[in-house]
Amino acid sequence: MPDDAPVAVPASQVAAKAVRGAVRAKHAASLLVVRMDGDEPCILMGMRGAKHRFMPNRLVFPGGRVDAADYRAASASPLAPKTEWALRKRANPALARALGHAAARELQEETGLTLGSPPHLRPLEYLARAVTPPSLPIRYNARFLVVSADHVHGALGGDGELEGLRFYGMDEALALNLALPTRLVLAQLKVFIALSPAERAARTHTPVLLRDRGWVPE
Repeated sequence: MPDDAPVAVPASQVAAKAVRGAVRAKHAASLLVVRMDGDEPCILMGMRGAKHRFMPNRLVFPGGRVDAADYRAASASPLAPKTEWALRKRANPALARALGHAAARELQEETGLTLGSPPHLRPLEYLARAVTPPSLPIRYNARFLVVSADHVHGALGGDGELEGLRFYGMDEALALNLALPTRLVLAQLKVFIALSPAERAARTHTPVLLRDRGWVPE
């Protein structure tokens, strides 16, 4: 999953990057699959392997960058109007749909779970966006989407990119040594889950995480 946690970068590399200009952030989508255990939300997460260039040895949500095929993919149902409207504040219609497809595809590839074939995108809700700081050599413009586990099917497995896949209780996850953006997104999820359906429908702004400014409304 793309996450914009800080990574150790030599000062010479940062300086060189500043001279050449910042790397353009790649569009990406992560999916927070939520299952309720009584009153506590549990979130599907896994550990990214040590060999990965980005976020090695970090507990993350399933997700990844948008691929060209995501723009052409078919769906069994489109994004809900509210979700598409929120995504399109900073994305054209094609990209908004591709973000939904990327979230569904990465879920299936990394966890073995599926929203259907072709996927049903209507249950996806838009939680937040995070942009990797321009000083880092790998950058993502990541959208975090939410779906209830009731809409997900299959057996946990995946392609091995995420290890130890399971549902973590909210309190359990927040007690771990998470990357700061992951922790902040979970905090946003906690607030989101506490909203009533009417309150969620009435949301007019999406929180965006910018490292130098924290959360700002979009």
